[in-house]
Amino acid sequence: MRPLPVVLLLLTQVASAQTVPPPPNGRLLASNCAQCHGTNGKGPGFERLAGESAREIYEEMKEMQSGKEGKGLMTKHAMGYSDAQLRALADYLSKQR
Repeated sequence: MRPLPVVLLLLTQVASAQTVPPPPNGRLLASNCAQCHGTNGKGPGFERLAGESAREIYEEMKEMQSGKEGKGLMTKHAMGYSDAQLRALADYLSKQR
């Protein structure tokens, strides 16, 4: 058995796997919001987030993260994100229409 065909097969599989583009930054994080805010923040449900200002979404999440908004569900969600994740999430939701 020659190892060369196996190596070529593996390289072909790796190359084809890398051709799929990654999801937009923040999209996977936003999937956590879908149950209450709808797919991609478009509702129905609680506050519609799609198309809102990224700055406003980020600032609201930071406020919730601080605990000043109480101990509700959103506070718990916000505490689970890093600052970079909150920015990515806010940016993604602001670009949804």
